[in-house]
Amino acid sequence: MDRFVRNFIIISIVYLGISSILGIAMLADPSLMALKFVHSHLNLLGWVSMMIYGVGYHILPKFAGRPLKYPKIGELQFWVANIGLVGMLSFYTMDAYAHNRLYMNISVVFGILEVLSIILFFYNMLATLLPKTAS
Repeated sequence: MDRFVRNFIIISIVYLGISSILGIAMLADPSLMALKFVHSHLNLLGWVSMMIYGVGYHILPKFAGRPLKYPKIGELQFWVANIGLVGMLSFYTMDAYAHNRLYMNISVVFGILEVLSIILFFYNMLATLLPKTAS
């Protein structure tokens, strides 16, 4: 298993733990309900998507009977996805408690990084899975 694949799987489990603790904290202290966006994105982009990336990178090329076309893109995607998620949620949280349009704008920039990471996965998977056409 490639190192970045293992890293995707491990970090997804970390995000699951963090989002679970945040979810319990939100139930215990209603003032934390301002973090619903953070909680849901830790679950969806952190836990679910990171796990899908890791398992997808490991299994899908095997199903296709091909090696992953661009392992370096997978490694890059790991970093872009995590920087994007942590940055987006950090600045969203700062905006939730100290409303400042700059925080929200920076959160959007990190969200764009997250979308870039999805595009990297999309490209890498299609390049790996789709057969080359005869020229």
